[in-house]
Amino acid sequence: MAAVYSGISLKLKSKTVSWEDKLKLAHFAWISHQCILPNKEQVLLDWARQSLVAFYKKKLELKEDIVERLWTYIDNVLHSTKLQNLLKSGKTINLQLSLVKIINERVAELSLSGSQRNIGRVLSCCQGILRTPALAVVYTARQELLVALLSQLCRSACGQPQGAVAAPLFEVLRLALGHYIVIQQQQVNPRRAFGEVTGHLLQPCLVLRHLLSGGTWTLPPALSRDLRSQIEAVLRGGAFQPELLPSYREELLDQPQEGAKVGATKNLLAPMDTVITRLAESGYCEPSLRAAVVAGSVALLYKLFLESYLKEGAQLLCFRALPPLFGCLRISRLRDEPLPVADWATDLLALEQLLGSVAATDIYNVAADRLRHGEAQFRFYRRLAELLVGHPQAAVPAWFRCLRVLLSLNHLTLEPDLGDLLASAWIDAQVMELRARRAQEALVRALFQTYTKLRQAPRLFGEILEVLCRPAAEAQRPPLLAAGPAAALRECLLELPPSQTLDIWCLVLEKCQSSVLPHLQGDVDMALKALSLSSLLHCVMAHTRSLDSVTPLPVARRMQATMERVLRELVWPLLALLREPLGPGPQLWLQKVSDSALLLSCAWAQVDTVLSLNCSHYCAVSVSGALAGAALGCSDLPALLPGVEAQHWEQVEGIIAGFDSLGKYCFEQLRLQRMRRTLGQAGCQSAEALLALREDAARVLASGRQSLARGTAASWDGQVGSVGAHTYPVAHWHLVVSNLTILTPYLCPDDVRYLAAVLLSTVQLGRAQEGSAGEEPGATLGKLSEAVLRSPLFPEAQALHAAFLARLHARWARALCSGARTDLGLLRQQLPWLSEQDPTDTAHWEGGLARAGPEGLEPGAGVAPNLLSLVRGDLPIRLEEEQLETVLGLLEVVSALQLDSLPAACHVHYFLLLLSTAAARPARSCSSSLTLRVLVTCYRLLGSLQRGQGARLVLKVMYGSDIFETVLTSLLKASSGLRADPDEPAWAEVLQVVGTFLEQLMQMLVQAKLSLVLNFGKMVAFLSGCDVHGGAPPGQRSETESPLGRQLLLVSSTAVCQVLGPFVREREQPHEAEAGAGAALRALLQEAWLQAGAALRLCGARGVPGGRLSPLLLSAAGSLLAVGAGQPSGLGGLGSPAPQAALFRRLSSRVLTELPALAGSAPPLRAALHFLALLFSSPELRPQEGSAFRSVLLSVKAVLADPAVPVLVIQDVEPQLGVLFSRMLAAATTEDLRWAMQCVLQGLDVSTACREGLPAVVSSITLIKLLLKCPLAGEKASVFWRACPQLITALTLQNREACREQPVPPAVVGPILDVLALLLRQGEATIGNPHHVSLAFGILLTVPLEDLPPPAFASLFPRVHHALFAILQHHPKVMLKAIPSFLNCFNRLVFSVMHRGRHKERGGPEELPLVLECARLVQRMYSHIAARAEEFTVFVPFMVAQYVTELQKVAVCPAVKGRLQEGVYLILDLCIESDVQFLRASLPPGARDAFTELHSDYVKYHRAARGSEGRYSA
Repeated sequence: MAAVYSGISLKLKSKTVSWEDKLKLAHFAWISHQCILPNKEQVLLDWARQSLVAFYKKKLELKEDIVERLWTYIDNVLHSTKLQNLLKSGKTINLQLSLVKIINERVAELSLSGSQRNIGRVLSCCQGILRTPALAVVYTARQELLVALLSQLCRSACGQPQGAVAAPLFEVLRLALGHYIVIQQQQVNPRRAFGEVTGHLLQPCLVLRHLLSGGTWTLPPALSRDLRSQIEAVLRGGAFQPELLPSYREELLDQPQEGAKVGATKNLLAPMDTVITRLAESGYCEPSLRAAVVAGSVALLYKLFLESYLKEGAQLLCFRALPPLFGCLRISRLRDEPLPVADWATDLLALEQLLGSVAATDIYNVAADRLRHGEAQFRFYRRLAELLVGHPQAAVPAWFRCLRVLLSLNHLTLEPDLGDLLASAWIDAQVMELRARRAQEALVRALFQTYTKLRQAPRLFGEILEVLCRPAAEAQRPPLLAAGPAAALRECLLELPPSQTLDIWCLVLEKCQSSVLPHLQGDVDMALKALSLSSLLHCVMAHTRSLDSVTPLPVARRMQATMERVLRELVWPLLALLREPLGPGPQLWLQKVSDSALLLSCAWAQVDTVLSLNCSHYCAVSVSGALAGAALGCSDLPALLPGVEAQHWEQVEGIIAGFDSLGKYCFEQLRLQRMRRTLGQAGCQSAEALLALREDAARVLASGRQSLARGTAASWDGQVGSVGAHTYPVAHWHLVVSNLTILTPYLCPDDVRYLAAVLLSTVQLGRAQEGSAGEEPGATLGKLSEAVLRSPLFPEAQALHAAFLARLHARWARALCSGARTDLGLLRQQLPWLSEQDPTDTAHWEGGLARAGPEGLEPGAGVAPNLLSLVRGDLPIRLEEEQLETVLGLLEVVSALQLDSLPAACHVHYFLLLLSTAAARPARSCSSSLTLRVLVTCYRLLGSLQRGQGARLVLKVMYGSDIFETVLTSLLKASSGLRADPDEPAWAEVLQVVGTFLEQLMQMLVQAKLSLVLNFGKMVAFLSGCDVHGGAPPGQRSETESPLGRQLLLVSSTAVCQVLGPFVREREQPHEAEAGAGAALRALLQEAWLQAGAALRLCGARGVPGGRLSPLLLSAAGSLLAVGAGQPSGLGGLGSPAPQAALFRRLSSRVLTELPALAGSAPPLRAALHFLALLFSSPELRPQEGSAFRSVLLSVKAVLADPAVPVLVIQDVEPQLGVLFSRMLAAATTEDLRWAMQCVLQGLDVSTACREGLPAVVSSITLIKLLLKCPLAGEKASVFWRACPQLITALTLQNREACREQPVPPAVVGPILDVLALLLRQGEATIGNPHHVSLAFGILLTVPLEDLPPPAFASLFPRVHHALFAILQHHPKVMLKAIPSFLNCFNRLVFSVMHRGRHKERGGPEELPLVLECARLVQRMYSHIAARAEEFTVFVPFMVAQYVTELQKVAVCPAVKGRLQEGVYLILDLCIESDVQFLRASLPPGARDAFTELHSDYVKYHRAARGSEGRYSA
């Protein structure tokens, strides 16, 4: 081989050797150790470089593939480990400038022409150079080369490359930006840095940042964020250096630099003008992008300017930078360049960001601007306000937000245009888009809040009234008081004093009198204005703070006078217009005038009532001067409105009867208001009062009958102003259901039944609409009705409740009878609850029932035998799919009821209806899913009734055994026709609810001791007669196997055993008198247990349908095992112990084999672990040999190590794992535990992670955690704790390996820290060697808390804290010598919280609670340290010094800083005066300032508060 490499330099330069051979020779020369050549690496690199330079300078002709291979060769050399090792060893490798220049030229080709020839390799070579500091010096030494590279890289990236080029391009760009930022920071010539950035980098960097912010490429979020941050750092370090501040001052403030020579001004920079000129140039990006780039760049540049130069005294300078930057936006030149509407959004968003920066940094001080700067800022903001108000853009959310920021800066900027602002932004604005509507609501709220705080609300309302009365197309105006503005107005009114509220009332009243009432007759447009003003006045009146008896008398008198004026000058005139309308009149005019009149009448009546009740100074309004011709009666009952006769109301009611409008709704409220006032009087029980109450209640209900009959799917937002033809039915129904307690006592029976019918029909309609159209945002008929059913007050309205139950029963019975296959009269005679009569009237079918009691009196001579005999035969009710869906809908209505509040007869009635529904046979065409849903709903409701107060009433009608037989017979028959899989989740839910119901039924029999031997004897006899193989009831045999039927029999027999087992065990205790009954029940339990075992054997047989280990099978096996083991004589006491024991052992072997397959979800795994735990607690089944412990441990370890098992499943079953391990260890020997510890230590070996992966390591760590949670004593505890040093060492090595990975796997590190904390806590008395505890510090110091993503940080930080606290709390001897290590770990926690809680770089709002929780833990640790003052006295000053040193490096957000300071104050409590003097003398300047501020706050707040507390302590 040495001969091959001889004369290598000549061969590489020879023209006779082919290029293929040269490349092969160069490649092997590089990698071979046998090629000995002086300075070989430099020679080979120079050869490749010279070849490429000669090619690109046209001095050498090469094929394209040769050029590519040369680039590949250089790339391989630059990225080789050999080169890196050489550079680390100190050898120098020089890269010539010619190579760097051709790299730059190739990148320039990509940016100019898009040529991608060899660009991937070129970028990779550039990446190799920049990534290696020893090679990157070729760029950093020649700064212009790096600037050129950066410029071309940015321009290439702005060409939006895709595919394989994008990733390396952005990686090279990140490296180049990083190098340039370092150079920038070392630059001593600010003009050079400024010139490089503005001349070469400003434009491409701004374009690139815009594209990155817009998500043009699918880059990793971290890379995109880093690139944007680097671009901002480059721009800040070039265009906004601290050294350029004098130049900016001179340019923007016309202040000459101090010490500048005369005539030197021409050489000074004009930095802002330079930046703006470069920004305003064209041609550096596509025309379609330019406007967006400029808009986004303006906000960025201003933000960077503020970050660099904003300090006390520089507010004017920071403002002066704003107008030039704003001048770059197109909206600043609207007179010269009209802007299309579609382009407003971009510039308005930029303007919002500019104004937001001003507001956030307190640049604008109103007083300072007026007194010192001649209102320079105010004039600029005033021009902006004129611009925005003069060009309304209601479709753009940013337009509203800009106005809101201007309002927050100074409301006077908007006040001259306040009317136009209200018109364009609120009253006349057609806002459809949701974001724009929210921005509009925020602006309106800010307007109300501002003028409320200024106590100028009447001024604002005056402008609102002026806008409302302007000539306009009223029909096209949106509703004045939608939900958002109405809420803002309500908040405003609650803050206003009564005098200003009354001023507003008078303003509205005067405006109505002067501008509306004189022109209202016959004018539709004026009627619409009147309605807008009325809705505004209604909102003001209804939400004004009420007066009370302590209100000053002048205010109360003014309120009374204003109320009289509203009534006489506004309400009566409006009602008078409706009294005798001229001709039929326009329908719209009549509707709007009636809406206005009744809306104000309703508001006046409500306010009058409230004032009469709360304010003793307020007197009833005199009716003198009432409506002309009013013949007022002398009744003592309250009128709808003072001064308006009943005949007039009849005319008004006749007018509004033709409209489903606001007026009708308000008239209903008037009647309800009169009912409330009547009920509040002393004589409300008089005949006249009762008659009036009944009439008002009937009229309120009758008003909306036709509308409710038509129905509507519309939703209502609850605002009075939005009541219209579409929303009136919902508003009317809301009014009715909200006042049921007032209305129902005075409704006739027909009206009550009508209410019940509407309630049932609307709740069903609402459920259908919810299923089809989704969720409506406001109130709907269905939502309101369902809320009534779910309300606990519904049963209190007894008449309505009973009528609804009767209506529901009738519809339910009708639905069931629609599927009758026999004579309907005969069926109703046999099953009387299927009649459509009132369920409370049960005399026709309950007359022959006797009372049931503990002695077993006959529960019923006709009911139970009829139902049971029909079910045994074939219940003649077969429901088609449509009928079944109807029944399911009714069952869902029943689910919404408070079933515990049913009357006694209804309870029994509904129970029997549910039982009949569950027993009804679905037609063959019905889908199985629908049938299963009906069954689940029926038995869930039966269970709810069984848990209710009236549960024992059912047993007066049917024996418990008859219910048991009815349920199982119907289900067994239904299961034969179901097309359902035995493992289907819907069928499993049926089994679960049926088992729960049967268990509750039997528990009730046991608790009441109702003929237990008789009832349970019949149940067990029924189970014995069933065909277990075919799943058929007694007396029937199935030709085919029914896995569903077998599962039903297993569930039912298991339920019998679960109820009887504990009861029999209790009766066998001493001093039990009823020995005969106990023996009989024990025999029944034995028989049921054997039947359940037979069913379990068949259901769990391999190869049969449903024979896999399901949660049902495992749960049944566990229950039977628990019942058998709980008996005094164990399994043998229940008979046939050998077959049953063999069955359980077979199941246990299957469980161990199939445990990994069961771990896919939590329920089967939980049931399997529970079964294994019971197995270990049964002496008869516990294997005598030691293999069972090891088999279970290995099976569990395999599950824990399986990467396919979800982590959430393991966390969910951890309690069951703990129980299993506790029972395993109780039954295990010392050798078993010693073997388990060896197995765990082998799993923690470092080679295990390399061979089997991290899940195997995690499984071993989880096993340690489970063993630590088990009670250990004696020799077993010694075996475990003797292995503790090895465990800690293994955990240390595993943690070190895991923390080397990027990113750090919290799934490994987290459990390691958990186990470490457990070992430290429980090993307080057993870990004798302090060195083993000290190893824990190494684990804690290895965990990298700095670069973790938020979820991982939130997971690992508390665990590190808990482990550290365990050392502090439980190992005081170790702490005597390990305090420095402890403080190192603790300071890492403190610093990580400070960096996570940085004010400007914090992640999102969702990350702040996580950081605050971590800061709370740090505060707690400070308190624990302070509690052990003697040990930490020497280290206290250093703890404070480290805190303030880190604090002056980062700007921590106030919430996090406050938490940390509370802890540091506790440490300062331990400092003596000499410590404080030492810190002030030794800290560096920045940290000294931070300490001075911290100590002053400590003295001012903490020590003073502690001193004040001490005065009250003993």
